[in-house]
Formats: sequence, C-alpha cells, structure tokens
Amino acid sequence: MTPHADIDPSPHRPIPAGAGALPRGRGTAPLLLLAAALAGGGIAFLIDMRGGWRGSATESGHATEIDAAANTGAVAEAGADTPAAAPGAAAAAGPAGSAGPTPETVPGSALAASASPAIAAGDGYAAIARALMPAVVNISSVQVVQTYERVSPFLADPFFQQFFGGGVYDYVVPRERRELSLGSGVVVDGRGTILTNHHVVEHASEVRVSFGDGRELAARILGVDPRTDLAVLRVEDAGLPHATLGDSDLLQVGDIVLAFGNPFGLGGTVTMGIVSAMGRGNIGVADYEDFIQTDAAINPGNSGGALVNTRGEVVGINTAIFSRSGGYQGIGFAIPSNMTREVLDDILENGRVVRGYAGIALQALTPDLARAFGLDDARGAVVTSLDPAGPAAAAGLRRGDVLVALRDRPIADDEELRTRLSRLKPGERVALGVVRNGRRLEVDLVLAEPPQPPPQARPRRRG
Repeated sequence: MTPHADIDPSPHRPIPAGAGALPRGRGTAPLLLLAAALAGGGIAFLIDMRGGWRGSATESGHATEIDAAANTGAVAEAGADTPAAAPGAAAAAGPAGSAGPTPETVPGSALAASASPAIAAGDGYAAIARALMPAVVNISSVQVVQTYERVSPFLADPFFQQFFGGGVYDYVVPRERRELSLGSGVVVDGRGTILTNHHVVEHASEVRVSFGDGRELAARILGVDPRTDLAVLRVEDAGLPHATLGDSDLLQVGDIVLAFGNPFGLGGTVTMGIVSAMGRGNIGVADYEDFIQTDAAINPGNSGGALVNTRGEVVGINTAIFSRSGGYQGIGFAIPSNMTREVLDDILENGRVVRGYAGIALQALTPDLARAFGLDDARGAVVTSLDPAGPAAAAGLRRGDVLVALRDRPIADDEELRTRLSRLKPGERVALGVVRNGRRLEVDLVLAEPPQPPPQARPRRRG
C-alpha cells in the first residue's frame, strides 16, 4: 500500500486512502490524487460536506474528498445491542406504534418560545425537528477565480508566426469565472450570528443565506478559524429564530443525536443516529481535531449544519464524513459545541481567535520511544524542540522530556496535547506532568501571546 504523504490544505481536491488504521500525525496525511482501488479493495474518502461543485455556478453536488483509512477503534455502531439510556437522554421507545422516545423538556434548551414551537413531552423527535429547523440555514458562497488563457493556439503554428512573430503566442488574456459552493449553517443568537464551516465560505466574494420560510439575505463574514474549520457570519435581521449551544462534554457514546442540514442543496433535512465515538483526531481535516463521530446520515451539503441532542441543544457542527463510495456510509464527524463556543466568543470579541503559546514542538510517544525512555506506558508526547524565548523554556522544560499529563488529566498523544493547549488563552497557568530520566516532575507553564511573524521584505524595483 502506498504510504501517505503530507496533505494539501485545500479541501477541494480528492485524496486517496490506504486500507489500514487512520493515519497518526501530520506526516502521514493523504496524497492529493484520486486512486483506484487495489485488488480486493475500494476507494476510501473523507469528504467535507460542501454541497456545490468547485466549478461553474450552474453545477451542484460537490463533495471535497480527503483521505482516511478505516479506523477499527472502539465504535458503537447502529444495529448493535441497544445500550441502557444514558442519564439525561431520552426515554426508551414505547410500545409498537408509539411516537418513539420522548425528549426531555429543558427551559431554554431549544429555541425561544416566540421563535418556534417549544419541545413538548410526548411529541417525539418531531418536536425537536420543528423547533430547530427554522434556525438551520442554507449557505451559498460565490468565489471569483481569475485564470489566464493564451491568445490563440493557432499562433503556435510556424505558418502564422511568419506574419505575427514568434513571441505573440506568449501573450495571455485574463479570464474570470464564478464558482458556487453550497453548505449549511445554524443561527446561534438573536442578532443573526451564524456558525458554519470555514471551507464553506473559504475565498468567498459573496455569501448568501437562505431560510426555511423562503427569505434570502446577504451575509458578511465576521471571522474565520481555519485551524478548527469554523467560520462566523452575520445577517442584518434581528429577532431570527435561533438555537442554543449545549455542553458537548456531557455526550456519551450511544447517545441519540439528530443531524440538520442542506444535503445536495435540498434544504431542511434532518437525520437521526447515535454518538459512535468521542475525541476523534488525526483525521486530517483541521489542525486541531476533537471530533464527535456519529452514524447519523451526513452528506455533501451538510457542512456547517447542526448536530443536536435529544434536549434540542446543538452539540456539534457537522464537518466531514468517511466513505468508500463518495456518499454516506455511517461515519460522520462534527466539531464539538464546546470548542465551537470558544471560537465563536473569540471572534465576536476580538474578530479573531486568540490562543495561548507554549513554544514547544512535540511528537508522539511510540512504543519504541517508550522503551528507550524506560516507560511502561506509550501514552504521552515527547518534546523535540523549544523556543529559547518561549514559555516552555522559561518553565524549565527540556528537549527529550515526556509530557504525560495536563492539569492532572492523562495525555494520549501529541495531537491531543496540541488540541488541548490550543483551547487555552494567553496568561493561563497549566500544570504539566513530566517524566525526565525516569523521574516524574510537575512543571507550571504560563502561556503567552503567540509571536508575530516577521514582516516580509518587499522586492526592490530595478530601474
């Protein structure tokens, strides 16, 4: 099987997949080409859910393809033995012919009563769909792409060059084309603030939002965070129906969730599934990944839509799927609402996301490295280098230290540590558990503002 190479950051090109476990670390991300399956295999894709083709404005149904191989970790699949209901989840289904499990009614957990009907006990999941659907929107973004075309291919012919000269063929004419992308979003406050994915509005020159009642409004981008694949929009219309962000940390594997969105541009679609796994990383979609995995049907166009619990709260933003066919195959990924809330608050307050800076470079602690360090457990991250003027060096960390805990919580690998550090702010103090020369140490680290990149030198004009 061909080894994976570094991933291109563009979400618009297909990338092949191997057939093993999901890649670990950035160095094993997928190749940027669509490969046919090897003998006895298939084609595996990880697809972000943007609905429009990266092509002319008349095309639709685009799915961006990002490779991932099958992950055989502990995943709860639909169809397995039914687990006991988790605390706070819906009650088990009633007798045959009943409306199904009844969501709990929690004050303020769905839309405002004036915006749409409240979630009523005994109404099943229809009440959740009725309450949340007005807050889920369709997003269309237009990007103007400039290309350059040669004047005419005939001018490359030696016959014509006798009359027009050989250098004419080198001239090019600028052309512009408009590309349309479709996705989803969710209104999260009464001021018209909308959450969606960054890749839905990336490079957009125009963004429009369509509501279920037929209204279509222009939207402006308040801020984006490519490192988590999130974007925040605003439409100038007060009093819009809106959803409430829930606490994604309360989710458990097996909890029932509903996915709202705009698959294939159809609009107003809701599907149901369960939480299949929590804390998925190393997918290759964003720099900081802590995905909720679900088997609720998610398809191209669902990007930016809401993943909702049985209390009517948004617990995730649908972002990507894993598939061997290019369509839904039971594995979807959503950004947890707690991470989303932090990005949203930063953008609304500062216009950008502000993250703390530790000044360390990390790599995964492999079993071989664990044996070399004399450790029995291969969980943790190894410090490979430090910024001499950074907070980690000032706290006394050294190259070769093994970081095994952050605020008394164990660290699984380097990706998890990066993601957890990314959610902290400058000035925050964190306690790190460190193993150095076989001894366990505690190091206090105070995060700082990230250093500003040096200005790029302007090229000098010759004259």
